[in-house]
Parts: sequence; structure tokens; C-alpha cells
Amino acid sequence: MATILHLDASARPGRSDARPHGSHSRRLSTHFIAQWRRARPDDRIVYRDVGQQPPRPVTGDWIHAAFTQPKAREPWMHEVLAESDALVDELLAADLIVAGVPMYNFGVPAGFKAWIDNIVRVGRTFGFDRSRPGQPYWPMLTEMHKRLVVLGARGDHGYEPGERLAQANHVEPHLRTVFGYLGIEELHGIAAEYDEFADERLQASLVQAEQRIEALVDGLAAELDPPRDVVPATGD
Repeated sequence: MATILHLDASARPGRSDARPHGSHSRRLSTHFIAQWRRARPDDRIVYRDVGQQPPRPVTGDWIHAAFTQPKAREPWMHEVLAESDALVDELLAADLIVAGVPMYNFGVPAGFKAWIDNIVRVGRTFGFDRSRPGQPYWPMLTEMHKRLVVLGARGDHGYEPGERLAQANHVEPHLRTVFGYLGIEELHGIAAEYDEFADERLQASLVQAEQRIEALVDGLAAELDPPRDVVPATGD
């Protein structure tokens, strides 16, 4: 049984297929989870809505506490880091992270950035030793073989690699950098476009995104738990 961490980051409540002005990224992430449940009904799904309930942003006290050795932390430091510790625990427990992340002003929403800032933790998700020869930083999640799926929505169109606005896309490239730094290097990105046009192109983009999600679920579900009904030949 695998654990899936399902995140939504849109400021819009509800899904675009369920209410007027609802979120396209919520629609896509919900579609992914629905398809996943069909393929793997026994898996555990942990849900966190960082769009409607964003984590507290990093403060000076948070930085002081995070960069203090755990054994030397004062009681107030543990209190300051309590929410961050819970978010990191969820990340560490997950085999697959599925995040609905719309593009806001070419980057990620503030709530999702606050979540990132809380889970990039020295001693928990990345290592740091200034006396270490060569590179003083190293990822701590590499051997956990986690995967990240980013399901987005964009107002304009043409943000994919090689397209007209690729250089303005600071969502997937940013997340590749952040999660690669922690040791999560497998990222799958699917996004609907044309939101601000609200015409047939948006609807076609949403349908195409859902079809891509279905294919991705099929592939990832098989990788996470290969079929077990094939008995290898023994030579007898």
C-alpha cells in the first residue's frame, strides 16, 4: 500500500467542473485522485489544502529555531517549528505527491510557496555541513524514490518548453529545482491553458489534460506496484 499526499494551492474554492468560477487545478488534481483510487483503492490519501489554509510563513524566529541543533532547542523553538514538522512528516510519509498548482503571475501561489518554505528543512529534507569538503549541501530524500505530479492551470497559453512563453514559466522549473535539491527528481507536469479566454480552447485544454492524467495514472500505478500474477520460470 502506498501513501499519496494530495495538495491543492488554488485561492479559488471548489472545482471548475462543479461550480462557477471554480478552480481548474483543483479539478485536475481531483481527477487524478479519482483515477488513482480506481487503479489502487487500498492506497492511503492524505489531503492538505494550502490554498484555503496556507501554512504560516517563515519568520526570523522560525529560521533561528530551524538552524539550531535539535538537542539545543528551547521549548519555544519546538512550538515555532510544530507546523513545519507536521508538514515534513507528511512529505516523508508520501510515496507520491500530487499537487494542484495554478500559475499566479508566472509563479506558484503564495500558500504553496509557504508550504515549500516549511518543508525545505535543514537536517530533515536536506543536509548542510560547512566543514564538508566540496559541496556542503546534500539532498536527504534521494533514496526514498518519491515522485511529484504537478497539475496546473494557466491564464494564457504557450508555456511549455520550446513555446512562445516558455521563458515566463516559473512554476515547473522552480519546482524541479526545489524538489531536486531535496532529492525528488522525478516530476510530471500537466497543465490546462487558456483560462483567461474562457472559450472552446479552454475546454479542449481541460479535456486533453484529463486524458494525459489518465495515462499518467496508468503508468505510475504500474510502476509503484508492478503486477504480481506472473510467476517466473524456475527451470523445473
